[in-house]
Amino acid sequence: MYVCGPTVYSYAHIGNARPAVIFDTLFRVLKNRYSNVVYARNITDVDDKINKAAREQDVAISVITDKFADIYRQDMAALNVQSPSIEPKATDHIAEMIGMIEKLIANGHAYAAEGHVLFNVPSFADYGALSKRDMKEMIAGARVEVAPYKKDPADFVLWKPSDEDTPGWSSPWGRGRPGWHIECSAMIETHLGESIDIHGGGHDLQFPHHENEIAQSTCAHGGKLYVKYWMHNGFLNVEGDKMSKSIGNVLLVHDLIEQTPGEAIRLALITGHYRAPLDWTAAGLVEAKKKLDRLYGALEGLEHVTPAANTAAPEAFVSALEDDLNTPKAIAELFGLAKAANTATDETQKAVIKAQLLAAGDLIGLLQQSPSDWFNAAKSSADIDADKVEALIQARVSARQNKDFAEADRIRDELDAMGVELLDSREGTTWKAK
Repeated sequence: MYVCGPTVYSYAHIGNARPAVIFDTLFRVLKNRYSNVVYARNITDVDDKINKAAREQDVAISVITDKFADIYRQDMAALNVQSPSIEPKATDHIAEMIGMIEKLIANGHAYAAEGHVLFNVPSFADYGALSKRDMKEMIAGARVEVAPYKKDPADFVLWKPSDEDTPGWSSPWGRGRPGWHIECSAMIETHLGESIDIHGGGHDLQFPHHENEIAQSTCAHGGKLYVKYWMHNGFLNVEGDKMSKSIGNVLLVHDLIEQTPGEAIRLALITGHYRAPLDWTAAGLVEAKKKLDRLYGALEGLEHVTPAANTAAPEAFVSALEDDLNTPKAIAELFGLAKAANTATDETQKAVIKAQLLAAGDLIGLLQQSPSDWFNAAKSSADIDADKVEALIQARVSARQNKDFAEADRIRDELDAMGVELLDSREGTTWKAK
């Protein structure tokens, strides 16, 4: 399995975390079923955005990429995302990219022009099969670079020239750097082979990135099937709006994990089906935290029970996950187990239920702490930013005075997610850590 990983030039936002969590869950499910699962998630460490950041800070690109790759790993680990089997870096595979480009030129699927090498899209008859859209429609809907050296407007870059101030590598076509799409194709060929079982990523990568990967790899390997199963997760919006810097609603994982437990973030990300769009809300995050309180509460009631040995997650729970990763159904099964734990009276039954709860949690990346650690962490909120809390309380007061009750509720939910309980009275609003 291969999943497109981060381009490491800045902090990951919550939308970047969705595929990381989803495909980590799939990795867990596959390992439960198969004895040998190889999961590669790459690091894109050569990119024009990285180059721009390095120029602005007057440092080598590796300074930027090493820093943010480490932060990405730490932030994802806070969401219980395991390390992949392999984590290839693009800059370690330049020679393999050049070799694949040379194959494509030799096969008549690519051509050199003015220091660039381009893939000739009309040479691949099945282009567009993944997106299931007409070629003209795809090109019209994409930001296709217009260049006089292109044989066809749809042709995309495999290699591009670098000036003296831009990172570059020697190649048969002059000093330059790879196009984005060829990076994944070369890394997959190197580590997983010419044909793989599963390729995942966000829905936004389906076209042109994954469409271009298919074209390159299929043509470089004599028509051999590139990927058996494609999996794309849906878009993530924030409070009903598309995430964007202009709106100011870009939520960084690095900030969120300072405000709320990583497991709550993970649960909020898998509450909906992975293929469907997800609307991220402060209220949803609060609800996820409350759900985990209930699950950990069930385990707390079994604190002195020894889990039954050799007990797997319930079949209905596993079946839900194996049915196109149906996490909403699996979560419902998990709460069914918690209910059974709360009502069980027989000690043998309690031992089995506890073992099932822990095994199910492992499969979905939840219940990874002891109940005491979970609840103690919630209590130890002494490091809450009091100034921020007071500012939010004042904003909530103003919203209520202006009869903007939706905004007042949103602020209350944000404070709740920070571990803050509001105490309203005639004298005003005070607060305490939950």
